[in-house]
Amino acid sequence: MIDVDKAIATAVKTGKVSFGANSAIQNAKTGRAKLIILAANCPEAIREDVEYYSKLSNVFLLTYKGSSLDLAALCGKPFTISALSIREPGDSEILSLTEKPESEESLGGNE
Repeated sequence: MIDVDKAIATAVKTGKVSFGANSAIQNAKTGRAKLIILAANCPEAIREDVEYYSKLSNVFLLTYKGSSLDLAALCGKPFTISALSIREPGDSEILSLTEKPESEESLGGNE
């Protein structure tokens, strides 16, 4: 298992990442993002919108265990980040989180 914090930090430094809830919703609608990360304390209305649109466009959604302040500190930004869209991962291995192991796929419809 990869270290999620390190993978996010590497993606921010070397890849194409957009910050903010509005850009996350837009990227989820258009399917441009490969991965969307939401902070644990992301507002419920924004979370519902991002979940809905990412499900429609098959964009993987990840909930970060920390708050928006923790996510901002991880990205090296002086403002809170409730949502983060990864368009290109760069040198990061973060997209390996989107791949399901074969053992989980064979289990069936349980999520």
